[in-house]
Amino acid sequence: MQVKLDQLRSFEAVARVGHFTRAADELYLAQPSLSRQIAALEADLGAELFHRGSLGATLTNAGELLLPIARRMLGDAQTAREKMDELSGLHRGRVRLGAPPTLCVSLVADVLAAFRSAHPGVELHITEGGSRFLVEALNEGALDLALVVTRAVNPTVPGTELIPLLAEELVVVSSAGSAMPEELTLKELAHIPQVAFNRSYDLRVATDAAFSAAGLETVVAVEGAEMDAVLRFVERGLGVAVVPAMVVHDRPGLRRARLVSPSLTRTVNLARRNDVGPSAAAAAMQQFVFDIVDRLAAPGTDLARLVTAAPRDSEN
Repeated sequence: MQVKLDQLRSFEAVARVGHFTRAADELYLAQPSLSRQIAALEADLGAELFHRGSLGATLTNAGELLLPIARRMLGDAQTAREKMDELSGLHRGRVRLGAPPTLCVSLVADVLAAFRSAHPGVELHITEGGSRFLVEALNEGALDLALVVTRAVNPTVPGTELIPLLAEELVVVSSAGSAMPEELTLKELAHIPQVAFNRSYDLRVATDAAFSAAGLETVVAVEGAEMDAVLRFVERGLGVAVVPAMVVHDRPGLRRARLVSPSLTRTVNLARRNDVGPSAAAAAMQQFVFDIVDRLAAPGTDLARLVTAAPRDSEN
């Protein structure tokens, strides 16, 4: 038995108005087409559904049994259509986004604020963690999208597509009232007390590697802090810290200096699975990420010298 929604729709209309021709007019069908649909439905069910007469059509016992079922099926189909329309229109849905803590206090905060304003009905779930952990969570299906940090050129991750978003300098931050110069070399920085991140941070690994490669030892004022604590400690004058440039954006309590000789940079990427297409909500989130990145890196902005947006294919 292959009952079709069009057949049920025609059956319900005839049952409601009691006439084949009026039902066909209501459904914008030719009367012979509607009659063929009803005949096919009766053949599939193996029962007559209407008593046909000169004055119209009335339900048989089989038709009376089918009518509430047909209406329920048509109602469920309409509900399903509305739910899908809501999802595609982003009135509902869910996005699970992962990002390192250094991005959650900068880029992600801006993205979520803009997305929430445009699509308040979509649930947002954020997971913080290191890039390796986030890629694993993405490939296990626990995340829809992730922002991850890399330092290699054109990195590859099995099962994951990485879309470069921007190249970001690491800068030195101090309290707003400090007399720190506008530029510091790595050697000069090594003599200034620092607030050091927890060793689980990718950022801590990168800065330790840079000092080690230069044969330098650092002066640590506070060690093992998380991102929020690091920024607060620096604002209170406990030391300086090496952070991504975007972290300092819109933070009047902090002063930044460019790190030179050598400069340190990182690449921020959008990671997504290459074997599963994004949901409507995830696709919209992806576009918001692109838009915010372009806005932050636009010429003339406060971050223009420190953040460079990566070129992207139009398909992305």
